[in-house]
Amino acid sequence: MSGRGEQPVGIDELLERVRATYVRVTPREAYDAAQAGEALLVDIRYAALRERDGLVPGALVIERNELEWRLDPRGSHRVPEAGSHDLRVVVFCNEGYASSLAAESLHRLGLHRATDLTGGFQAWRTAGLPVTGVRR
Repeated sequence: MSGRGEQPVGIDELLERVRATYVRVTPREAYDAAQAGEALLVDIRYAALRERDGLVPGALVIERNELEWRLDPRGSHRVPEAGSHDLRVVVFCNEGYASSLAAESLHRLGLHRATDLTGGFQAWRTAGLPVTGVRR
């Protein structure tokens, strides 16, 4: 987003700029799209958070540092689900911040339907949507 000669921006402004380029989805919208087979949910949280809080059933787990390699339809390290630039991907992190930057990065790879989950996993859980493997 920032080229040479441009003024640096803070993270809040960067998030605002990134989020203005696509429509984010609510937990219910993401759930409904995944259930209808219209979206691939991708969990980019790190292992400790997944172990502590559980998993979204059916979500593909790809940690953030591997995301672009795994979802690039032209990449040699892509997951089988990443067969097209038209794939609708809904990325989520813990609270919906890192996922916004991840979605923007996927846009740069040509995944024009990539988006992220407003509020992240925590909003998903608060909405009462399915979670598995929760530690008690």
